Amino acid sequence: MNFEGVRYVMHAYCVMPNHVHAAFTPLAGFQVQKILGTWKRYSGRRINALLGKSGEFWQEESYDHLIRSAGDFDHAIRYILANPVKAGLREWPWVYLAPALRS
Repeated sequence: MNFEGVRYVMHAYCVMPNHVHAAFTPLAGFQVQKILGTWKRYSGRRINALLGKSGEFWQEESYDHLIRSAGDFDHAIRYILANPVKAGLREWPWVYLAPALRS
């Protein structure tokens, strides 16, 4: 997680076969869209290199949701962590939960 703790605080993420979910807090002076753009550029280049491909990897669009309450935050975290299970991906390795949120 490049720039974690510098540009954002990562709470949870899940990398699925065809999309990504992430719950993070941008730090002062950093915008969500710029953070996402950096992630997409970096990961797209790396994935294309591994696949021996070039060109756009990620779609332009993204969906963001502003967390408005502790309950909303808890719901988002549960959704992210449950996503692989709902898709039938047992013991999916590409899931992260920040140590502070582990109970």
